[in-house]
Amino acid sequence: MRTTSSREVYRNPWIRVREDSVERADGSRGVYGVVEKPHFALVLPAERDGFWLVQQHRHPLGRRAWEFPQGAWTQGAEGSAEELARAELAEETGLRAGTLTHLGHLDLAPGLSTQEFDVWLATGLVPGPPAREATEADMVSAFVPERELRAMIRDGRFTDAPSLAAYSLLLLAG
Repeated sequence: MRTTSSREVYRNPWIRVREDSVERADGSRGVYGVVEKPHFALVLPAERDGFWLVQQHRHPLGRRAWEFPQGAWTQGAEGSAEELARAELAEETGLRAGTLTHLGHLDLAPGLSTQEFDVWLATGLVPGPPAREATEADMVSAFVPERELRAMIRDGRFTDAPSLAAYSLLLLAG
């Protein structure tokens, strides 16, 4: 597939949407909508046979959702993937990781978005105060034993796809 032209359709501080005119290998033409978002870090904070989760209201879903801590750099900030993981963990939970282990790099939704993310296992956790952004003011964190996390996944209380993909990487790491 070849992009013949591209135009910005929408932009705000968090996303950019573009529309690409494309020509496929067979010569047919089409339009492709692409959501551009910055890469993010997702952290599995593990201790005592369980994990620290966060829950917040997710506006597009119209409900609160449990997930592992995750996020991208705020506009103008930058650093390594590991620095982002450490920053997000501390910001959302107050926890500091003694050790971060990289579990993998994943595409969020490659048919729709440019966004990718790195998955980290955080161990050797030390508590501290969170420093949540204004958009995270309603966020709570809680420790959940792994058996309870599995029950939450089975009964639909834990549905965040990046978190589920990250958990599968952890299970594969053995």
